[in-house]
Order: sequence, then C-alpha cells, then structure tokens
Amino acid sequence: MANRKGHGLAHGVAGVTACLFALGLIAADATAQTGSRPPNVVFILADDLGWRDTGVYGSKFYETPNIDALAQRGMRFTNAYAAAPICSPTRASILTGLHPARLGMTTASGHLARVVLDKGLRERGVENQPALTAESVTRLRLEHFTLAEAFNAAGYRTAHFGKWHLGREPYDPYQQGFDIDLPHTPAPGPSGGYLGPWTFWEGMGRAGEHIEDRMATEASDFMRENADRPFFLNYWCFSVHAPIQGKPHLVEKYRAKADLRSEQRNPISGAMVESLDDAVGALLDMIDDLGIAESTIIIFFSDNGGMVHRFTDGVAVTSNAPLRSGKSSIYEGGVREPLIAVWPGVAAAGSVSHEIVQSVDFYPTLLEMTGLSPRPGQGFDGVSIVPALRGEQLAREAIFTHSPHYTPATLHRPSTSVRKGDWKLIRYYCDGPGQTDRHELYNLKDDIGETRDLARREPAKVVELGTLIERFVSQTQAVIPVPNPRYKAGLDPFPNGAAIRSE
Repeated sequence: MANRKGHGLAHGVAGVTACLFALGLIAADATAQTGSRPPNVVFILADDLGWRDTGVYGSKFYETPNIDALAQRGMRFTNAYAAAPICSPTRASILTGLHPARLGMTTASGHLARVVLDKGLRERGVENQPALTAESVTRLRLEHFTLAEAFNAAGYRTAHFGKWHLGREPYDPYQQGFDIDLPHTPAPGPSGGYLGPWTFWEGMGRAGEHIEDRMATEASDFMRENADRPFFLNYWCFSVHAPIQGKPHLVEKYRAKADLRSEQRNPISGAMVESLDDAVGALLDMIDDLGIAESTIIIFFSDNGGMVHRFTDGVAVTSNAPLRSGKSSIYEGGVREPLIAVWPGVAAAGSVSHEIVQSVDFYPTLLEMTGLSPRPGQGFDGVSIVPALRGEQLAREAIFTHSPHYTPATLHRPSTSVRKGDWKLIRYYCDGPGQTDRHELYNLKDDIGETRDLARREPAKVVELGTLIERFVSQTQAVIPVPNPRYKAGLDPFPNGAAIRSE
C-alpha cells in the first residue's frame, strides 16, 4: 500500500458535562464549506489499538504510513480519551453521546446471550472481593436516537462494517440506524481467526484472506456506490483485538526487525497493526479516487488502550509506555487513545491539539460539523469540540471514567476517575480499611506514567476532585459499588495476580 500524504481531518470534542444538557439549534456552516450537499462522514474505530501503537504517536516498531499521513491531513489529539477502558461501553458512548455510567453498559457485554436492559448491582458478591459490583447492561437499548439514526433521518446512506459488540438481534446495527451491516456478527472479535474462511461469516472468506482486507473492500464498494449522495460510513475494525494472529509474511517481517531492547517488539502485533493501516489506506485511496476528499470528514480513534496483559512466545502484545497499564484499566494506558480528525477547510492540516476530549463528544461534534441539529430535547453528556478543531481552547470542566468492576487481567478494581486540567483523581470503591473508599491522585503534566500518588500530600485537591465525582455519579445515576457483606477481610481480590494469557 503506497504511503498517503494529506487528508484533512479535524475532529473536536468539547466537554464531558456531568449531566445531560439540551443542545439548541446548531449553526449550519458545514455545507457552506463543502458545497451544496452535506459532507460525508467516515468513522474509523480501531479495536485495542494503544495510544502509542502508530508511528505518528511515537512508535518505532509499528509501521503505519497511512495513519501517519492521515494525521498530516488533519488534527492529531494528544489528550483524547475513551469513555471506558473496554470496548462495548466506549462504542455505546460514540453512538449516543451519553456516558456509559448513564447507559449502564460498563463492561464488554454486547456479545452475551443474556439480555440485561436495566443497570443495577449484582445480587451476590464473592468472598475475596470487598465491593459488590455492577451488573452491566448487555444491549444498547433501542429507544436511544443513535448517531446513525440522526444521519439516516437527514438523508444520509448509512453503513456499518466490522465489529459491533452492542447487542445481538434485535439490537443489531439494522435496528440502530444502519442501512447496511457486514459481516453482521455480535462477536467481540473475529472468532475463529482473522484469516479466511471465517466462522463468524458463514461461507465467506477465501483461504488466507484477511478480514480487514475484505472489510476495507466492502466499505470501499459502499463509498463508490454512494459517491453521489452523502453517506455515513462506520468502519469499526476487528483489528487489533484477539485472537493474536497476523498474515504469516508480515509476522516474519516484524520478527526480523524486533529489537529485544524495545518494549514494543511482538511480531504478530506488528503484522496486525500493519494490516489495520493497510485497511485505512484502502479507504483513503477510494476517497481520493472518487474525488470526494474535500467533502469527507474522517475520524480515526480507538475504543480502549492496548493489550499489555496478553503474551505470545513470552512477549507482551504491546506496550503503552510511558502510560501505565492498558486495556481494562482506569489508568492512562487503558483510556488515553490516538485520535485524528480530518475536516477539510477547517481543521488545519498537520495540526496538533492538546485539548482534553472524550468519546462522548463525537455525536454532538459530528452534528455540528455536518450542519445538523439534535432532536428537540435531546441531550448529551459530551459536547461539540468544534472549537478545538478550529484551533481554539475548549471550555470544559472535567472528564470522567466509571468502571465499577473487578478485572483480573489488569488488577483493575471498581473505580471512578476524574481528570480536570493536569490533575486526575481515582476513587476505588470499598478498597480501603474497613471497606472504605480509597483515592489515588496524579498530576499528569509532571507524571504521565502515574507513578507518584499525591493523595496524602494534596488533601484539598482530593476533596475538590472528589466533589466532581460525587456530582457526576449522581447526575448520571451511575451504579456505585457498595461494601460486599460476604467479603472476608484480608482476602486478596486477585490471589493469583494478573490473569496473564498466552497464545
């Protein structure tokens, strides 16, 4: 795949307000910038791609010429966050503009057979866990007016390609505003493998065909067929989620270049990231070939941090360093993401924004970018980041992450975090003496790796930020873990340490 040079993507996200707020009519200036018709939207969501897993974000191992060139066409964000450290909740936040805490979808649950529509606490805890945790919703409820439904109602042709993970039928993409859905699977990943034939797409896939190549081809065909009308293309990649599998020749390529001194050196991951980049390149090639680049908004994002708790041949799948931890963790490595936004004629090519943005902001932002208005009375937990895309500062108070679960893979404990400016406070539920809450405080400007807990040195800051958490969980009606009556004091929630998986 030839390297790409220049695609304008500016994407902005303004404010995670702790409560719903009703948006008024939005100035419709997008059509004036792209001609008589509304701009197209291509939303590329990588799966499990870490903050530093591309060249433009500092990787010396992964080769991502197409993603790197995409950043030269638009705006790259350094402080972009998923609303959750795991996939289903982040995906739900993108399509609704609502926080996972409000939706009740707080863990990777969209593939489960059990239908849970109402959030609440688990009825029974286990003896070694101090907190009684949340029961996550397993479906994106149909009453939400999704981003796809908003575009569909505005006359856009809508399509979803790749991973869904927000519920089985009848909660699939066809019921949530999409005209097309391929390969129409509720699976959390490409079960059976990336290389064809595929068990999740019956009768499809030539032997050795990579699912990302096929999805990019299908998505490109969709753009060609709809080039004369506005479209919303949701390209939600399977890559680079487990199973850890790459094209054999690419695996050997990265095995040969792996540096034993580097934290990023897994050859299979190298192959997987390159296949992801090739898919991005295929989409951009089609956009250019159709002559619609100047009228197409592009968003590139990841649903959560890179996997640091899986290994192949004794080598970690990736490293998010200098960020701490990874997928499933509320630390920066689990929630800080790569974000590139292309908005031709508005977002400056090759620009960088340090504004704090989050996945709940995409919905209101894309409405404003395309000149659309929300439905009367519709509210969002995120706000438009169009000011950031224009190179301005955002008037945002704070962003929040709510993850009320235990996750052995990363030793994650039920918690809520808030980031306000340079400061980040994490509240761990029932994790202190006598099952009281415990806090960790970090200054990310001075300590991006979250290595120095300042909670004892800065009690006033803990109180200040703790008040914001209280307001957030109240206004979103978040499910808050409570002391587990079955807990036996002194038992370790993770007696075996992190659940390291090897493949």
